Amino acid sequence: MTLPVSWHGSWSGKKALVLGLGKSGFSACDTLVELGLEVAAVGGSAAKELIDLVDVIGAKFFASEEASVLDQIGFEPDLVIVSPGFSPEHPLVQEVQIRGWELLTDIDLAWRLRDKTQKTAKWISITGTNGKTTTCEMVQAMINRSGQTAISCGNIGTPILDAIRDPNGFDYFVIELSSFQLHYLGVIEPVVSAFLNIAEDHLDWHGDFDQYLEAKSKVYQNTTEVIVFNEQDPNTLAAAEQADVAEGARAVSFSLGSPAVSMVGYVDDFLVDRAFLDDRKNTALELASFDDISNISRISKQLLANCAAATTIARAVGIEPAVIREAIREFVIAPHRIQYCGEVGGVEFINDSKATNAHAADSSLSSFDSIVWILGGLLKGVD
Repeated sequence: MTLPVSWHGSWSGKKALVLGLGKSGFSACDTLVELGLEVAAVGGSAAKELIDLVDVIGAKFFASEEASVLDQIGFEPDLVIVSPGFSPEHPLVQEVQIRGWELLTDIDLAWRLRDKTQKTAKWISITGTNGKTTTCEMVQAMINRSGQTAISCGNIGTPILDAIRDPNGFDYFVIELSSFQLHYLGVIEPVVSAFLNIAEDHLDWHGDFDQYLEAKSKVYQNTTEVIVFNEQDPNTLAAAEQADVAEGARAVSFSLGSPAVSMVGYVDDFLVDRAFLDDRKNTALELASFDDISNISRISKQLLANCAAATTIARAVGIEPAVIREAIREFVIAPHRIQYCGEVGGVEFINDSKATNAHAADSSLSSFDSIVWILGGLLKGVD
């Protein structure tokens, strides 16, 4: 059965299954019920509040991750929405595929439903092992500072299907995409896409680094205007070179070093643009200083990279240099990212608990000269 490709299509009377009842899973249930579908969700566990809400909206929840639960939901679904926590090896995912049911992410569904309001948002897609959230939030801040409206969503903050249903609509969706989401993702067409960096992570989910890289590289597919890569990460360059994008889309990079043509980077203590100006062969636009960036947090390689990446994306959608500088000066970084907590006995205490892999931790640790490192956690398949 061919599914509708519009919010205003013939959804009523169809049936949907949602794998997983977390924040995005409930948002999917709620959206599908609003469209008039019969909806069931399955999962090993869920917050009582969400289970109660599923009942209130008229959907059903089955507390099981065994493949046999698919025979208990009472119907054969027209579509299945998979939450990112379900790996391709999960018994439910494999059984859904064996039965030939159409498997989508909430991102895929949102792409179909993007015309709900009169203002149809343009999509910006961002992935990377580290820095995704900060970069997304910076891009959102830069666009909003310009007087347009943007919201960060996807793997960050607001579920994308909640953003789709905002009655006022947005000019831009700034979408953080995890490798899990990208693995399952079908066809979307962002105006700008960015691959920030890659290092070994989530190998327990993907199986090996090559499959992790393959999933991340999908962020570029079908981009219509600009793809952004990290000049100092050869894997992102290779992904950009191999990307299947719309005719006329251009590739632009960001760097911690001095930028060549079609790059955004740093000259002395200034962030500059040599990509989005007419005379980029001979001149560069000054965008922000280290003093501006230090208002955000202690200067680190990761922070500089995030600022350069966000600025490249913002320039790709036409945000003016003065607006970018003001947005950087005003930007408040989310907690747990080289977050200053205080000083006791001449010792600074820094919370960097969002550094959940070696790549992120190395970037943070290199910002300090003398360190006592308190750490714990899981290896996630990395040696």
